[in-house]
Order: sequence, then C-alpha cells, then structure tokens
Amino acid sequence: MKEEQAFQDDKQQNVSTEEAAETSQQDELVNEAAALEAEEENTEVVKLRAEAEEHQQRFLRAQADFDNFRRRTQKEKEDLAKYASMKLVTELVPVLDNFERALATATQGAESESFTKGVEMIFRQFESVLQAEGVTAMNAVGQPFNPDFHQAIMQVESEEHDEGIVVEEVQKGYMLKDKVLRPAMVKVSM
Repeated sequence: MKEEQAFQDDKQQNVSTEEAAETSQQDELVNEAAALEAEEENTEVVKLRAEAEEHQQRFLRAQADFDNFRRRTQKEKEDLAKYASMKLVTELVPVLDNFERALATATQGAESESFTKGVEMIFRQFESVLQAEGVTAMNAVGQPFNPDFHQAIMQVESEEHDEGIVVEEVQKGYMLKDKVLRPAMVKVSM
C-alpha cells in the first residue's frame, strides 16, 4: 500500500507538473494573443491617424479652393459692374466721332450759326454723359508709341520728334475707366 501511495503521489506530482506546464503554455498563448491584439490595435490606430490626416488635408484644400472661388467670383462681379456699359459705349464712340466731324465742317453763316450752336450743345451733353460713364479721350500726339494704346497706320519722317513718337492722330482713342475702349489710330515718327 505504501507503494501504491507512493505511486499515486508520483502520479499526482506528474499530473500537477503537467498541469503547471499546460497552464504555463496557456499563459504564454494568452500573452502572445494579447501582444498580437495590441500590435493589431497599434497598427489600426496608426492607420486611422493617417486616414484622419489625409481627410484633414483634403478638407483644407477644399476650403482653400472655395475661398479662391469666392474671391474670383467677387472680382468678376465687380468687373462686370465696372464695365457693364462697355458694349453700349463702344457703339456710341463712332457717333461721337461723327459729331466732331460735323462740327468741324460746319459753315460759319448767319443761318447756320444757331443750328451749329444747337449741335454743339447736343455734342457737349453727349460728351458729358459718356464722361460720367468713365469714357475719356486719349492724348496721343507727342507721346511715345505704345501698341497697347495706339494703332500705327503709318510711319512718317519728322525732324521735330524723335523716333517712335506719335506725330499725328488720325482717329481718337478712348478709355473706359482703366481699359482701352478703342486704340488711337496714329502716325508715328521714324
């Protein structure tokens, strides 16, 4: 019986050693699983942070694009208001030229004097309406030739002026505020 008891004690000892080894293995497996879970969570957190940063950058770009769009449309709206009358004024400038030509050829007689005076009054009124809209005549004679403001139709020799200076204005040029409405047709010295 003692032998049996010793055998059973040995057996129990072996079983507890096996149980301890098994528990130790289970603990290791649990620890490994926890470490893997923690590593997976860390990679998931890093991935989510990168995604959040990307979304933040997209948001900032979209906001900047919207601000640029808003500024651009505001400028276009201001330009439209500033130059709204450009088409009409462009069509009226030749009428202004014809008035000037008519006044230049008016005869000086007693009968035509009152007619000429009436036409001059209409011309001045017409001119003041255009000036109120921002239309101004360019002063080209004596200025250096500038292709943005002048259209050269001829080059002439001139002893009074240096090369590249506007000598004569064939047709007046006009500005609408700060834009060229019609360039002046000029003769340029060579």
